[in-house]
Amino acid sequence: MNDSSTVLQVSSLTKTYKQGDRDVRALSDLHLTVNRGESVAIMGASGSGKSTLLHLIAGLTRPDSGEVVIDGQSVFSLSDSQLTKFRRDRIGLVFQSFNLVPALTAEDNILLPLLSGGKRCDSSQLEELLDHLGIEHRRFHRPDALSGGEQQRVAIARALITQPAIVLADEPTGSLDSQNSQAICELLHKISEKERRTIVTVTHEPSVAIYSNVVVVLKDGKVVSKFETGQFADSVGLAAHYLEVVSGQTGELEHTTT
Repeated sequence: MNDSSTVLQVSSLTKTYKQGDRDVRALSDLHLTVNRGESVAIMGASGSGKSTLLHLIAGLTRPDSGEVVIDGQSVFSLSDSQLTKFRRDRIGLVFQSFNLVPALTAEDNILLPLLSGGKRCDSSQLEELLDHLGIEHRRFHRPDALSGGEQQRVAIARALITQPAIVLADEPTGSLDSQNSQAICELLHKISEKERRTIVTVTHEPSVAIYSNVVVVLKDGKVVSKFETGQFADSVGLAAHYLEVVSGQTGELEHTTT
């Protein structure tokens, strides 16, 4: 059931991959709900299914069974061409590797989702976005003239330019040093808080997850815990609880402060 406060509803999601002669189940009957304005970090060990889940939510691959509903739209009821358009218009994607077009300026990279959809950008919206992300002075530079942190800011601006229903970030700090990682985390947190933007981030770092409101832990392709970050003074406390969850020392499926 999808209501106005629910941006993302994942139901009974199952995905199996071939690995040599055997089938490997990446996700198994997974359920997840994310409400409007929530910032959610998905954590789990390597092979837990977190990147697979993000790719399925984005419609980059299709499941064996189950449903993903974003802003009231059942993603997998769409044809491939419809899904491409929906992803471009309603889903903002941020990747570890930035995925900028080398021949384009920062500004043109940001505008790409609009231009490819035949839409024009309101100049005041672009100016506000550039200023908000601190890259106005780099707008006419190509990616090879930008630092890693600046490239990721351009990628975030590109994800936001269509005013999407949800932003999906896959290890967004993975290619950055600690200083730039913190700056990007603070920026995403600010965007979520001030704009009530729904953001789902895949990460294995407690220092990144602490900037989200909620952490969802995956293990063996299933959600094994969901808890709020506000109960922890810092990422050290979050890390300790996360390790308890993945080691099976806590049997709680959901542990929140509310």
